[in-house]
Amino acid sequence: MQDTPFKQINNMSSVTNHNNDLTIPDGVTFVGTINVPGFAQINGDISGEITCKELEVGPQGNIKGKVNAQGIQVHGQLENDINCKGLVKIHKTGKVSGKLVYAEIDIDRGGQFIGAMSGTK
Repeated sequence: MQDTPFKQINNMSSVTNHNNDLTIPDGVTFVGTINVPGFAQINGDISGEITCKELEVGPQGNIKGKVNAQGIQVHGQLENDINCKGLVKIHKTGKVSGKLVYAEIDIDRGGQFIGAMSGTK
């Protein structure tokens, strides 16, 4: 059976409904506000605001806007206003820029941060 965009949307919706998780694949662009009760994996492009429990920005992922999460893993790019109540992990391919507020931070060799950061407990 041939996959269609409609089928992919249905599959993603059912995953979101059952697991409270969201995946934005490479090649998908979203503009607006996203609220995810669970895990959000972003491999596409997001412009706007995302609030989730755990966020992973994949190697092809690019988020520009406001981010609120308990934990953040960055392999791609994350820009603007980032608020993390737990650990921010910037991997060797990750680039974070803008204003970052975090409880804990870990930056791998090669990972980049440009901007202003402040830690909170």
